[in-house]
Amino acid sequence: MYLASSRETGAPAADGTATRGGTLQGAPGARGRVAGPVLALGAVSLVTDISSEMVTAVLPLYFVVGLGLNPLQFGVLDGLYNGVTALVRLVGGHAADRRRCHKLVAGSGYALSALSRIGLLLAGSSTGGIGAALAADRVGKGVRTAPRDALISLSSPPDSLGRAFGVHRAMDTTGALLGPLAAFALLWATADAYDAVFVVSFCVGLLGVLMLLALVPGRDSPALRPALRPDAANAQPPPLRAVLGLLGDRRFQRVLLAASLLGAVSIGDAFVYLLLQRRLEFATSWFPLLPLGTAAVFLLLAVPFGRLADRTGRRLPFLWGHGALLAVYLLLLGPVGGWPLLCAALLLHGVFYAATDGVLMALAAPVLPARQQAGGMALLQTGQALGRLLAAVAFGAAWTLWGSRPALALASAALAAGLALGALLLRGQDGGSAGTEARTAARTEEETCPED
Repeated sequence: MYLASSRETGAPAADGTATRGGTLQGAPGARGRVAGPVLALGAVSLVTDISSEMVTAVLPLYFVVGLGLNPLQFGVLDGLYNGVTALVRLVGGHAADRRRCHKLVAGSGYALSALSRIGLLLAGSSTGGIGAALAADRVGKGVRTAPRDALISLSSPPDSLGRAFGVHRAMDTTGALLGPLAAFALLWATADAYDAVFVVSFCVGLLGVLMLLALVPGRDSPALRPALRPDAANAQPPPLRAVLGLLGDRRFQRVLLAASLLGAVSIGDAFVYLLLQRRLEFATSWFPLLPLGTAAVFLLLAVPFGRLADRTGRRLPFLWGHGALLAVYLLLLGPVGGWPLLCAALLLHGVFYAATDGVLMALAAPVLPARQQAGGMALLQTGQALGRLLAAVAFGAAWTLWGSRPALALASAALAAGLALGALLLRGQDGGSAGTEARTAARTEEETCPED
């Protein structure tokens, strides 16, 4: 159920929503159902990911084979490509919390990503122009991610956060699955006219922006927790120092350290796919289809893992997911080859994302103040992104110096050690249905009704 934002909160209404002063402080749906804003945001993410993945599916092969970059150069580029969002996540998250304009900030990020497709169209064959356009796309993603995840948290019952994030990630991944297929279909129909891909990608991205404006509720919507609406009592906008002050919260600090540590010992997807291609020696024309295998498994398992996390606690699925990633590394080092290796590696890679991506946000949400959800999630995503930047550069350097197998063996040992430390850091941080609502109630009460 949804929680009212005062000590004078009355008894639950007949439909399970809380009341205050006789006024329904309702949820968009009963427990067990996914809130309307979550489905709307999922639809926006689905369309946007079709647009994005139409362009990015072939980038690893293009950089390594087309431009002839060595693994270290590619590691730096891949890390920067994913890490460029780190600081803008903080800006987007804090702006959304301070102005209570999560929808507006998220919309600006979606719009920037859509416009970056025009940049790709205008860049032609210029490497610098392509890099600038891709950077704009990543900045747009960084700006929108925290406000979007905050909207999911703020419109979902606390004991169903895992399922809510799982549904969103499943819809998001559907777009990631359809994007490369759409790009291949366009290239086949237009005889490799990449300009057509960029134009269609822009149009699809623009559709996502329009869907956000039309379908996602704004800050005055009753679908959001009452503490976040503009007329809420004591609703002073949090200053930046308050967001940074979350670093002093021991519960959030442990989640942040665990996520950053595990990010720093997880090599990027592109390296996993490159290692698979080199190990199996299949034609490079099939390379862009590898992410589809991961996306298909992610799509099938995101919701079941989210529901499992709500029932059993979110700590263990998050750790199990990284265990699945470790199994991928060990498979790549082992003697198994051919189709069994390909299928097992992509299956476990999809399990890794299904058990970690949305589950991490659901794990963090209950320990964050209601009016600092976006800023807190931005801090968490920034730590994880910086960790992955470090991992990409370190793995690329190790591959260049010692070769792929020694580098992967070192990465496997680092991930195993990171899992052990992560388990210690997250001990007692389950965030499941047993106690999540009580912790959220206490945090919301403390925040909205401070003692004089």
